[in-house]
Amino acid sequence: MSWLFGIKGPKGEGAGPPLSLPPAQPGGEGGGDRGAGDRPAPKDKWSNFDPTGLERAAKAARELEHSRHAKEALSLAQMQEQTLQLEQQSKLKEYEAAVEQLKSEQIRVQAEERRKTLSEETRQHQARAQYQDKLARQRYEDQLKQQQLLNEENLRKQEESVQKQEAMRRATVEREMELRHKNEMLRVEAEARARAKAERENADIIREQIRLKAAEHRQTILESIRAAGTLFGEGFRAFVTDWDKVTATVAGLTLLAVGVYSAKNATSVAGRYIEARLGKPSLVRETSRITVLEALRHPMQPSLEARVRDIAIATRNTKKNRSLYRNILMYGPPGTGKTLFAKKLALHSGMDYAIMTGGDVAPMGRDGVTAVHKVFDWASTSRRGLLLFVDEADAFLRKRATEKISEDLRATLNAFLHRTGQHSSKFMLVLASNQPEQFDWAVNDRIDEMVRFDLPRQEERERLVRMYFDKYVLKPATEGKQRLKLAQFDYGKKCSEIAHLTEGMSGREISQLAVAWQAMAYASEDGVLTEAMVDARVQDAIQQHQQKMQWLKAEGARPEGGQAA
Repeated sequence: MSWLFGIKGPKGEGAGPPLSLPPAQPGGEGGGDRGAGDRPAPKDKWSNFDPTGLERAAKAARELEHSRHAKEALSLAQMQEQTLQLEQQSKLKEYEAAVEQLKSEQIRVQAEERRKTLSEETRQHQARAQYQDKLARQRYEDQLKQQQLLNEENLRKQEESVQKQEAMRRATVEREMELRHKNEMLRVEAEARARAKAERENADIIREQIRLKAAEHRQTILESIRAAGTLFGEGFRAFVTDWDKVTATVAGLTLLAVGVYSAKNATSVAGRYIEARLGKPSLVRETSRITVLEALRHPMQPSLEARVRDIAIATRNTKKNRSLYRNILMYGPPGTGKTLFAKKLALHSGMDYAIMTGGDVAPMGRDGVTAVHKVFDWASTSRRGLLLFVDEADAFLRKRATEKISEDLRATLNAFLHRTGQHSSKFMLVLASNQPEQFDWAVNDRIDEMVRFDLPRQEERERLVRMYFDKYVLKPATEGKQRLKLAQFDYGKKCSEIAHLTEGMSGREISQLAVAWQAMAYASEDGVLTEAMVDARVQDAIQQHQQKMQWLKAEGARPEGGQAA
């Protein structure tokens, strides 16, 4: 009820917060009026009390009592007081909340400081542990170095001791040899002196013995010569005086000369006949007419196997019916089984086979024509029919119009074309080439069927790896006849992995890989082929194959049908 004391809020409102009256200052302006005159300031505590405020309050109370709005004013004053109390409580709660927040912030700061302290202590502990570990490792390394130096010093001393012992032994042996040599020289010298002394003493006797032996030998030779001359003279005199013996001798010599001449000519004729029937021409490198070789099973693609089977059946029926054989061209990368197929075809058909290479024809020069005619004459004498396989046929069957070939090679090619102009019931011609596009057109005209041999795929490579692994590694290791042993590992799984890794390789390369495994086992100390050795050789083979491919690509002459081996 501050309004009772004459204190109003701003703009005359009485609902503002209660304001405490400032104490009156001595000599200053107070809440009431000062006296008219100047009087001295009182010295007790009530001397500064201004009663005008009470007067105004009493006056306001009387006015309020007689006012009709007294109750409303009193209610309003009570509400103002309650509002002030509520505001004070709210401020008190805000202050308490601020204090609690300050305490929480202080706790958080203390926790953060404690965490930083723990982190720093952990870091220092780790640094201390690392430093101690570093020192321990350094001490261990120093100990190892000292131990190594000590071992090296001991080893050096041992080596020096061994060298000294060896030097002493060598010196002892040399001394013994020197003494033995001196003793031997002394013994030989003593024997030589004794023998020389004996010879000097017996020189006269020895000379007499030599003279007697020489005279006896001379007398014997003279008597032998005299007896032989006498015998030969009497025989010649008796032969000359007897004309029947002279006539018989002349007739015998004449018949002997005629016989020698006739035998020489007959041998030459018989030799040429036997060579035409049984002899192997110089161009033929291999033939089953001399030695029949067993054909190996060579995995092929299913479509190629079916076609090869059809050709083999047709050739066999052609031989049975004594019909005309067809000429076949086999082309593709090297090492894909063309030569092996020719052998299998001949053996399956019951025919003989002969293998020649085109690279042997060009160096023959003028003799090439005769050699080609000799080959075909020899082939025509086969009673079972002959499969003539010409490997690397593009070496001498090149185009005559575009290729620069010598006259001798051109004549040889013409002779070949002349002998193959018509089909024959005596021989079957099989050509093999890596570059068939280089053939002369007349050669292409003589080909009845062409067979393409591609590089083996995954399935064929796995069959090849298993076949050659069994032939060159597993079979020799199990028989125990050779210095070859095989370590324990999964052979089937390893063969499948190798087949996957050897993509692009030919059958010949896979065969060479198996032979390399066998060689590695032979080169090892215990003769055992381990899985690591197999993997190492496979990686070497892959690198070599890639290097070959780079060379081939650099030349720009990749064979048709894929990569070459």
